[in-house]
Amino acid sequence: MNLDDIRRLNIREVGNWPLLPRIMMLLLIFLAMLVAGALLDWKDRYEELDQKRQEEGRLKEQYATKKAKAINYDIYVQQLKEIEQSFGALLKQLPNKAEMDALLTDINQAGVGRGLVIDQFIPGQTETKEYYAELPIAIRVSGRFHDIGAFAADIAALSRIVTLHNLSISPDSKAAGGGLSMEALARTYRYLDRAEVVEARKAGAKDKK
Repeated sequence: MNLDDIRRLNIREVGNWPLLPRIMMLLLIFLAMLVAGALLDWKDRYEELDQKRQEEGRLKEQYATKKAKAINYDIYVQQLKEIEQSFGALLKQLPNKAEMDALLTDINQAGVGRGLVIDQFIPGQTETKEYYAELPIAIRVSGRFHDIGAFAADIAALSRIVTLHNLSISPDSKAAGGGLSMEALARTYRYLDRAEVVEARKAGAKDKK
């Protein structure tokens, strides 16, 4: 069957066509159905399949993360215990509200014990944080250089946490023999009791609003 024979075929008489043209026509119809199905229905299926594959990837990542946490659960528990112990040790270094007066006395006595003149010792206003409170103290002492250095070391060695900020040392014109004057802002800290923690959280929530 040549090209001329194909041209003479009448589309209205497909049933009378030779076998080969009929097979070719069936193949063309089949291919047309495939293309139409791909365009009209399968495209949505492919997109849905792609979404499911992406979701599968995310689920696998979540599973791997949770599996790693489950494997290391005992390690996490041990680390949490160590953190709680460390936190408890730090908490013991913070005085409670009733112990603050004694701590202020210790700071003052540290200067007196080194032979320094306490020119200024003024506690400021307490600054309340979420779990603790800070008390700033304006300090000015005068005396010899080595005594001032020993006083700073004594402050650092106190059983309670006290930090010195904004240190400024200058010659003391009132003292004879090369005396010095040191100004600093000391900060000491105390933990809040349960009622104070609740109030601090309420205040924080109001500030966020």
